[in-house]
Amino acid sequence: MSTAMVFERLWSRYDRWYERNRVIAENELRAVQGLGLRGRGVEVGVGTGWFASRLGVEYGVDPSTAMLRVARRRGVEAVQGVGEALPLRSGSMDYVLLIVTLCFVDDPAAVVEEAARVARRGGSVAACIVPRDSAWGRYYMERRTESPFYRVARFYTVSEVEDMMREAGLMIDAYSSVLRFPPWGKPVEEEPEPSPRGGFVCVKAVKP
Repeated sequence: MSTAMVFERLWSRYDRWYERNRVIAENELRAVQGLGLRGRGVEVGVGTGWFASRLGVEYGVDPSTAMLRVARRRGVEAVQGVGEALPLRSGSMDYVLLIVTLCFVDDPAAVVEEAARVARRGGSVAACIVPRDSAWGRYYMERRTESPFYRVARFYTVSEVEDMMREAGLMIDAYSSVLRFPPWGKPVEEEPEPSPRGGFVCVKAVKP
């Protein structure tokens, strides 16, 4: 089954993850908020709009029609499309947000290039990942057979994401990270740290 079809068929299971893992999800939300993104933004890989609706992200793009219906109900102006060919004008956004998106796309470097194209000069591209070399990344990779989502995911390191951003002409500007407790431990509420180390790391880059 293709990655897109996994999310199309299992969108409700995906969306329930946020309720089942409320503390983790809220920690991740605070990490994104810690980037201080402002203005007109789009989330690429918006899914069901859980993040976008809480962050006040106006626009969203996703290939799954089932997920887009939920995102629209949550107030996100979401359209169908893929990250490698965004249906958006060049320089039209103050920021482009990729939350655990790069691990599920066919060509992550192309997605970052498209995000850079869509961002205005002086605008931002932010990518949040579960680093492959973190305790959380290793935990998820070891459990690929237990989840249809992990099975199709390809995890990256922070440095690999930084390289993609630089190749797209972006300048690394800031970090925000959470999930410093182990994945097998009891979830605890955390405040984000401006560090590239954690189980959930957001990297913000600026388009010069």
